[in-house]
Amino acid sequence: MLRWILGGREAQSSVEKSPVLCIGEEQPKNCFTELQVLKGHFDIVRFLVLIDDFRFASAGDDGLVLVWNIETGERLQELRGHSQQITAIITFTCSNGFTSLITASSDRSLSLWDPDTGNRVQTISDLQSSVKCLLVLERLSVWVSGGEELCVWDKDFQLLCHRQKYSDTGITALIELPENLIAAAVDKEIVIYRLVVSPDSSMSVTDVRHCSEHHDQIRALININDGIFASGSHAGELILWDSTNFQNLAYEHILWEESHPSGQTETRLAAPKPSEMSIQHLTTNGRLILAAVGSGLYVYDVVTKAVVAYRKAAHDSDVLHIMLMSDNELLSCSEDGSVRMWEIQDLPLAAEPASAGFFGMLTFGRSSKQSGPQSKKVLEIPNLRTLELTGDLIGHSGAVQMFLSFKEKGLVTCSTDHLLILWKDGERQSRLRSQVLFQKLEENGGL
Repeated sequence: MLRWILGGREAQSSVEKSPVLCIGEEQPKNCFTELQVLKGHFDIVRFLVLIDDFRFASAGDDGLVLVWNIETGERLQELRGHSQQITAIITFTCSNGFTSLITASSDRSLSLWDPDTGNRVQTISDLQSSVKCLLVLERLSVWVSGGEELCVWDKDFQLLCHRQKYSDTGITALIELPENLIAAAVDKEIVIYRLVVSPDSSMSVTDVRHCSEHHDQIRALININDGIFASGSHAGELILWDSTNFQNLAYEHILWEESHPSGQTETRLAAPKPSEMSIQHLTTNGRLILAAVGSGLYVYDVVTKAVVAYRKAAHDSDVLHIMLMSDNELLSCSEDGSVRMWEIQDLPLAAEPASAGFFGMLTFGRSSKQSGPQSKKVLEIPNLRTLELTGDLIGHSGAVQMFLSFKEKGLVTCSTDHLLILWKDGERQSRLRSQVLFQKLEENGGL
């Protein structure tokens, strides 16, 4: 009932049953029992970025960038300058240790900000097109912007070199690779660029390789380690790549089987129809890859190249952002307005037959050259574990765009409801309040 009052999820009729797992109010593994609502934005908040151990910045469709204190929830700075929505934001740390913020906007401008003072240090306006993504190469003291073209800039906002666009879609994601290489997602391709530094310190960028293994638009691109990176597509394709020779190391095509309406029992004799689900987000801890696939979650082991665990219906709507907290714990947020905590657990032997029906089915394509991927039931996948729901954070009334973890200090989320929420460990906050109280008593000589 609380979720429906807050507007995060509509109530379902008694006839319609959701396959999404629910959890009651008793959540012993959920430490986030206190929340603080932060107001300041007046439109969708899409981005959160870590500045240091105590500060973060938020940005979104109102063109504002706000700097906050994670412990108190205080708004420290308000960065105004963009006239349209923020499309990308990133931190830039100079050699002297000073951290700046770089923002890109639909107003076709780039800005460099001082988060300590709130001043705009540099700005570039009248770009040919808006920037969709940013990447900092700290070793070279440069940063890269991607959109309809790839541009390389120095710390003083001077353009060093650029490459023209390859498609109308433009560059949607960038990652750094070893040996001064950059991987860029351009529609269905991954384009590998090399930055060349000349003896006179000038810089140029050249094309090295075009990787065209995907059959649909690439939605996510991440580094796994120094030797491997991964990409995910709108068609549910997950590909692992060698960072040196750019060879395809592993290919998984994630297909959920469509369930039939309860009233159409006569059609169940036919083979279930697999449905392609988009990969919205990828994250990794170097060993595991966690993928947001439609409204589900999918965990893949990079070393064994095998599925570890998955849940077809983790949320009521598409999952937008995910994070691996450890090898066994993860977080997800969704368009349904919730943030959920999960734990990877071993499947109980006695419950194996029931677990297969609960999870549903997956189809895995081992090679992009296969004419038709083989269908596998859950129990046929060796060493498969289960994702168990351990916490459900309900507070937003709109889609939760992303979250940022400050470990023991708490968690911050942003949403289409224009709000940010700080989620904190209730027991830790109680201890901190007690310490402050005792300190004041000592200072005042008792009651």
